[in-house]
Amino acid sequence: MDITAAMVKQLRDMSGVAMMDCKKALVECEGNIDNALDLLRSNSALKAEKKASRIAADGGNSNSRK
Repeated sequence: MDITAAMVKQLRDMSGVAMMDCKKALVECEGNIDNALDLLRSNSALKAEKKASRIAADGGNSNSRK
């Protein structure tokens, strides 16, 4: 199935995800927007979980004033 720019835009408007990620999801789901949206949601959850496990530093650097 051909993925049109309108399909990518519709998915982007629904999800707020980057255009290329939307296109990849549509290609993987053979143009089914509902399945692509579910795929993007599951991928976003995995990315969020991965980032949440990181240790947050204080953000200071050696040049900061005291």
